[in-house]
Amino acid sequence: MSIKPAHNEITLLHQVAQGNQEAFADLFQAYHQSLAAYVFRITESMEMTEDIVQDVFIKLWLKREILPGLTSFTNYLFILCRNYTFRCLRKKATDHQRNISWGEQFEETTGPADDNNIGDTYRALIDAAIAQLPPQQQKVYFLSRHEGMKHAEIAAQLGITAETSKKHMKLALRSITAYVHGHMDTVILLILLTPITLP
Repeated sequence: MSIKPAHNEITLLHQVAQGNQEAFADLFQAYHQSLAAYVFRITESMEMTEDIVQDVFIKLWLKREILPGLTSFTNYLFILCRNYTFRCLRKKATDHQRNISWGEQFEETTGPADDNNIGDTYRALIDAAIAQLPPQQQKVYFLSRHEGMKHAEIAAQLGITAETSKKHMKLALRSITAYVHGHMDTVILLILLTPITLP
């Protein structure tokens, strides 16, 4: 896969290394769609693609101090994403085989978190925040983020206006942000709340 470097990539990498969240948001916007297209071709699963791309960018943010020293950021990003994707696929295959062999009573396992689920803790916070939302906000959020529906489509399905749908979404995002604000970086929240789309 060939990823075209952003025109201001070097500047962004130095800013990100210093903890600039706006620069990281720009970096995320510049590359996440290309990575999503690549991962989706391998996994053929939009849900898995979203998790992998989010986790790769969370890993980048957590290790941001190394970014200015990379010879080629786009090569590093591609290799990181490729390796992470195949590790996730291997883990999924292993888990599936284990469940078949051991039976349903052994499906739930515990152990230390690893790189294959780096975003799970963060996503659990998001899920808890969503659970606190009023029912209508939950519906709008789910239809928008998980079903990829536009506000006009959501309005038609729920029997509300598009403006009401937008209002519910705005309130939902505000509530989610407030709920998790003390538990994670704002930039990680941005990654998890931005829909992953294919170019």
